[in-house]
Amino acid sequence: MADVLLFHHAHGLTDGVRAFADDLRAAGHQVTVPDLYDGRRFDTVEEGVAHADALGFGTVIERGVAAAQELPADLVYAGFSLGAMPAQWLAQSRAGARGALLYHSAVPIGEFGVGWPDRLPVQLHIMVDDPFDDLAVMEELASTAGGELYTYDGDAHLFTDRSLADFDAAAAELVLGRTLAFLARLD
Repeated sequence: MADVLLFHHAHGLTDGVRAFADDLRAAGHQVTVPDLYDGRRFDTVEEGVAHADALGFGTVIERGVAAAQELPADLVYAGFSLGAMPAQWLAQSRAGARGALLYHSAVPIGEFGVGWPDRLPVQLHIMVDDPFDDLAVMEELASTAGGELYTYDGDAHLFTDRSLADFDAAAAELVLGRTLAFLARLD
């Protein structure tokens, strides 16, 4: 069993993010899903990103760090798209991390001013024609960190969120299965 700190995407804490967390819980994992937007949800990625921009992306990361403070250090940090920022920041900077799961996005390793921790496993998931075009960044992170990068056919961004129009059931099922296998290897 792993303890997972899972961060939502730009739409906010949607029913789809909650359902993904419930799937991990059903497999026996402890999952904490903080609301970085204080209950606000947005209909489009653009509206959610505008909200995050107004808050400040640093504030989004700070809220993620605050959510981690009350939890044990040996967490798996996970994030969907915008939520990959605090997840990756914590994985790279907080001692004791067990792993990182980054869905739909990643930040260049050097962005935070610290390298990737030695032997910290990472798994990344993205569609090959994702409109936000983070594939090259995710390829570099996987290569540098010795991680697993999974690509899926299609051009949807938030394809794992069953409450959004981008949802792709077949691809999301693969993501969940690969995520559970990753978490099982950490035990």
